[in-house]
Amino acid sequence: MKFIAEIGMNYNGNFNLCYELIKQAKYSGADIAKFQLGWRDKPGEINQLDNKKVLQLIKWCNEFKIEPMFSIISDSAYKIIKKIKIKKIKIASRSLKFDLNLVNKMIKENKNKEFIISLGMWNKNNLPFKGKNIKYLWCCSKYPTFNEDLKKFPKKFSLKNLYGYSDHTIGIDMCLIAISRGAQIIEKHFTLDKSNTTIRDHALSATPDEFRLLVELGREIHKKVSLGV
Repeated sequence: MKFIAEIGMNYNGNFNLCYELIKQAKYSGADIAKFQLGWRDKPGEINQLDNKKVLQLIKWCNEFKIEPMFSIISDSAYKIIKKIKIKKIKIASRSLKFDLNLVNKMIKENKNKEFIISLGMWNKNNLPFKGKNIKYLWCCSKYPTFNEDLKKFPKKFSLKNLYGYSDHTIGIDMCLIAISRGAQIIEKHFTLDKSNTTIRDHALSATPDEFRLLVELGREIHKKVSLGV
């Protein structure tokens, strides 16, 4: 069972705030701290992460013994990450829709890395790629996601197709439902302040206290599900 704290752009363009977000993610029980690379990263935009900053994020993650991970959303972002030794690469569902060639290239060139792929914008019946190193997450690409958007929420998660769940709802209840149905990975946006309006993601994120509760309850539910309760 893995919990991903999706920090993304919740540092509001204040790069040094990433240090506190990483620290709090670790203290909240997250296994992985995740950032977005190649999205809203132009000069003057909120998410300008160059090679130097990426290396600093990894250094901070290593300091707190939490695994770093990045969503790779552009070719320039991939060029940065190619030079760095990381275990996992996250593929956002928008990349499947708008840049499938880049995703295909990354998978072909990184057979020794694990790919975690969100399917929110994938509208075909078949999965886009096959491979033992690929794990798919169900998600709904609405920010936030409300109850009426969850009609296709999986009744059961399977290691062969839907390995986990990437959440955009308000609260932690859908994450817990996903775990009760077999999800092995939970990705949840993470913030220090849900009332912040710099970007939309804060409202659908978990605070450190909420994330800690998610991890504690989630691991207990996962344990019982594994025992066949």
